[in-house]
Amino acid sequence: MKIAIINGPNLNLLGTRERDIYGEQRFEDYLVALRQRYEGAAELHYFQSNVEGFIIDELHRVGFDCDGIVLNAGAYTHTSLAIADAIRSITAPVVEVHISNVHKREQVRHHSMISAACAGVIAGFGLDSYRLAVEAILGMK
Repeated sequence: MKIAIINGPNLNLLGTRERDIYGEQRFEDYLVALRQRYEGAAELHYFQSNVEGFIIDELHRVGFDCDGIVLNAGAYTHTSLAIADAIRSITAPVVEVHISNVHKREQVRHHSMISAACAGVIAGFGLDSYRLAVEAILGMK
């Protein structure tokens, strides 16, 4: 299986950014372990951008050829109809992921513009949210 992991704005700073919320591990280090865990079961492709349009372009690029997408759209989760429309436009199921429990944070983070376009939502389990999303996608096939 081919699974794409797409991270949005500021997630390139994991390990240094707001460690009390996001932890101390860099995503690239976590990704190594995640790839090892699913070696032979799934090929994990990774993309990160701070630019909304690049995230949309990546959804379009992989969204017809992969078996599923794990998407942490970061703050764009709460603002982007364009990303929601892109999700609706592709055939691969998308699982929305958040490292923190967004419902325990600021009110503005309680609403997602993309959830209704996604197959499911996983939030609040730290970086393990990505593993749970991969498991969900593997279970869809």
